[in-house]
Amino acid sequence: MKYILVTGGVISGIGKGIIASSVGTILKSCGLHVTSIKIDPYINIDAGTFSPYEHGEVFVLDDGGEVDLDLGNYERFLDIRLTKDNNLTTGKIYQYVINKERKGDYLGKTVQVVPHITDAIQEWVMRQALIPVDEDGLEPQVCVIELGGTVGDIESMPFIEAFRQFQFKVKRENFCNIHVSLVPQPSSTGEQKTKPTQNSVRELRGLGLSPDLVVCRCSNPLDTSVKEKISMFCHVEPEQVICVHDVSSIYRVPLLLEEQGVVDYFLRRLDLPIERQPRKMLMKWKEMADRYDRLLETCSIALVGKYTKFSDSYASVIKALEHSALAINHKLEIKYIDSTDLEPSTLQEEPVRYHEAWQKLCSAHGVLVPGGFGVRGTEGKIQAISWARKQKKPFLGVCLGMQLAVVEFSRNVLGWQDANSTEFDPNTNHPVVIDMPEHNPGQMGGTMRLGKRRTLFQTTNSVMRKLYGDADYLEERHRHRFEVNPVLKKCLEEQGLKFVGQDVEGERMEIVELEDHPFFVGVQYHPEFLSRPIKPSPPYFGLLLASVGRLPHYLQKGCRLSPRWGYAPLVPRVVTDAFQRAIITPSVMSKTTGTGSLAGALLMLTRKLPLLLWGFLRLLLCHPWPSPATRHGGQVSPSAASGATITSGTLWSVGNCVSSSGCRPQPGDTYSDRSGSSSPDSEITELKFPSINHD
Repeated sequence: MKYILVTGGVISGIGKGIIASSVGTILKSCGLHVTSIKIDPYINIDAGTFSPYEHGEVFVLDDGGEVDLDLGNYERFLDIRLTKDNNLTTGKIYQYVINKERKGDYLGKTVQVVPHITDAIQEWVMRQALIPVDEDGLEPQVCVIELGGTVGDIESMPFIEAFRQFQFKVKRENFCNIHVSLVPQPSSTGEQKTKPTQNSVRELRGLGLSPDLVVCRCSNPLDTSVKEKISMFCHVEPEQVICVHDVSSIYRVPLLLEEQGVVDYFLRRLDLPIERQPRKMLMKWKEMADRYDRLLETCSIALVGKYTKFSDSYASVIKALEHSALAINHKLEIKYIDSTDLEPSTLQEEPVRYHEAWQKLCSAHGVLVPGGFGVRGTEGKIQAISWARKQKKPFLGVCLGMQLAVVEFSRNVLGWQDANSTEFDPNTNHPVVIDMPEHNPGQMGGTMRLGKRRTLFQTTNSVMRKLYGDADYLEERHRHRFEVNPVLKKCLEEQGLKFVGQDVEGERMEIVELEDHPFFVGVQYHPEFLSRPIKPSPPYFGLLLASVGRLPHYLQKGCRLSPRWGYAPLVPRVVTDAFQRAIITPSVMSKTTGTGSLAGALLMLTRKLPLLLWGFLRLLLCHPWPSPATRHGGQVSPSAASGATITSGTLWSVGNCVSSSGCRPQPGDTYSDRSGSSSPDSEITELKFPSINHD
């Protein structure tokens, strides 16, 4: 077993999770079986009781473990299934040691941090590293361990000491340390500063760990002189200093690491059982990143929630939307809307914010209401759901979003004006959402309905069943305390709100669909936790297809994507490659062609003339250019003020900045009805990215 420890310095949130995931990705691309462990130094037993504003979303695993969102990155990048023990916290370790002490396992000895806590950490890591995480059930060969926080934090000291001892226990050829640090570039001077990295590495070495690779997070690529300076003061070779600058997509991070020789270094340093392979091993990731960069059309989704000020609160939701948008060849624009801004009370207190929020909602192609807890903002979510239902806008409600969709339908269609959830109004006369019998109100942590559960389809002609490949059942991950009241099922279905999916016992409502609507779906589970870059989640995929008006055609084709939907035009990439190689990098072109910049560009274009002609032909015949009304697809209320939209992309930067430009509705635009559908798992796995000539 090979162990790779990823530590961080200078600041938290520097990107250790993405680096660890990317390292695992390039090693798995070489044919190795890789597993991951995330260590969080806080004393909490798990992440289940965290506020989303503290650590972002709570990621849920198959076994019901509530863990850090970084484990979601591991699962998405490596396409593996982890367990709750892959997330190690100080609370778990101390609980484990104290339980052993109570049993008398230490035979009356004084229980101390060293050796008992440090030994427990090492035993946990070695035991968990052997647990299979791939579908083939084979034992992992490499374990990537991410240590949360920053070097020097007092709460992480026992873990640093444990790994100082661990490197000698497993021997040097089986242990490697990657240290992720920040190289800031102040705008006042524009000079890249190495002192924070020097101090961070010095502190790490003082604690007994010497980094094998120093990964530098920076805004721009490192200058050669800067790399040499870091090499000299951090006791590493220049090739052991890895630059990870800001990139357009996180899919490019594994490519950055591979380009700088990380695989070759691991080959020598850890004596890995792999052969040196060319860059083709990561061609899938390169094609995926290239596709993302050359997308032309945009699909906007209004995300109506209560934690919209911190995008990590909806990390998996955003990734699931991105996966689905990439599958249909669209750029994703997320319009974050604080649900409280949609409530009538905001109109009286802050009318500008009220109208800006409604302008974003009205101009979006689709509406998504994700999960959440607490009464704040629920009335605003109900307002958004009501608007989507009446305006025939594609809508997806997840967990609380589904429950509120039932509440809205009960109020405005059935006429039950006081209909509500007992979570928000325990004394309501129409409790359409109730707490589950097994819910323990006296204890918060780990008392919800958690983990992977089976849902049975109740009908053969539902949209959701087709999205899941016309299967009889599905298995998705859950995290909720409340459920739709099964007693009221008949009343709701008589008015057109069909519960097409229920649990195995037939007691819990899992999937709801509205008749005579392009796409109005609610799911009690969290499908975003199982979404993958090349296998998007069916509910989110259905929402995106409906939002761009392709759902009916997709269903008619037997849930198969048309070629013009699954491929982006090749012309922009060909032209860009030619001019970048000839004009932007004339020295390289001169070496390969023996000509100058302009002549090199012409020669490159001449060589690619057949591909250019074929690309233009495909562009004209296969790629439908949308009309302005189709692009905007929204109707804005005259009272709505035109405000700036908050957009989302996959830009990965030091400051986690997210920005992109999106289409803004014009006064003359009109609403166009949109319908669509999504694809079953069996078909989604067949989505192939176009082969690209990179000569």
